[in-house]
Amino acid sequence: MTVKMQIDIARYSKMISPKNTGHNDEKEEKLLERCPPGHEGTKLVDKPATMIDASSTIIAWYLPDALAETTQKEIRAATDFLGPSLEKSVKADGNWRYNQEWFKQGSENVGSTPGCINLSPAWFQQGHENLSDPEVSASLKGPSSKNILKAIARLAAIASAALRVMHPQQYFAGLRALSHLRDKAVSKELPQMPETLQYWASVFNSLSIISNQETPNHRDHLSIPECFNILTTVGNYSNAWKNYETWG
Repeated sequence: MTVKMQIDIARYSKMISPKNTGHNDEKEEKLLERCPPGHEGTKLVDKPATMIDASSTIIAWYLPDALAETTQKEIRAATDFLGPSLEKSVKADGNWRYNQEWFKQGSENVGSTPGCINLSPAWFQQGHENLSDPEVSASLKGPSSKNILKAIARLAAIASAALRVMHPQQYFAGLRALSHLRDKAVSKELPQMPETLQYWASVFNSLSIISNQETPNHRDHLSIPECFNILTTVGNYSNAWKNYETWG
């Protein structure tokens, strides 16, 4: 199934600035006026589909039930290693990504600890971009690091294989970047990075684990418009919605 949107994603991307966070309704309305989706009302997509823009560029893939139940069980088991880090991530106030108001307690049969953490074999600490060497993320510096990486290896490999089909150029760019990182990590003797990269099975350099959280409308400015992110949902649930507000 192909869903064609009248939006020009290249033009739309150039209009967005860091001030367009997705939280300001007035700014979003003005953005919609300048770059409307080209149809009335809301389009509901509940079957496997690709979404294309006015130039027939694929801007999103939707693949429901892509992960087998056995793979989902492995992912849920992996969260057991992450429970302490997930719990520590939730704050009483502040940024919505970690604010306790947006998290829900999981049901007894699932039991995943609410929280939001990032896993990466090499990234810059916030505020230190281009000022120092990248580091292994805090959640992968503990004694369970190797077990965590082994537990998520199948999911990482599946996501990488999907990207190989969806966006070959991004896939091979990711492979080259990780190869370069491995060489630098060894030559500069960066702490824990060579060992972490040895078990890192993804062509992406980071993975966010978001557990039992509802998110407000938002926009991630660190993503490159020409590249894909992969969002995977896991769990025993129904009636879940992913809303693209500015696409209609």
